Amino acid sequence: MKQLLVEYVAMMREAAGCREERVETEAENALELYGELTQRHGWTVGHASLRVAINDSIVEWSAPVRDGDRILFLPPSSGG
Repeated sequence: MKQLLVEYVAMMREAAGCREERVETEAENALELYGELTQRHGWTVGHASLRVAINDSIVEWSAPVRDGDRILFLPPSSGG
């Protein structure tokens, strides 16, 4: 079992009801983790609309997650 720190911003934070949480998971990659958290928090945003960062680096959804990683889901943003 891996322990991760997952951080949320913007609409992801609102939906999760917290800024960050420690998560225990058996997910092998970022996409599996997002699937688990979607079930937990009831998110309706598909992963294709988001970016994911592991330890401050934007990565592909297939990137492995390892014990102690810090994960950040980045929703789309608008602005000028």
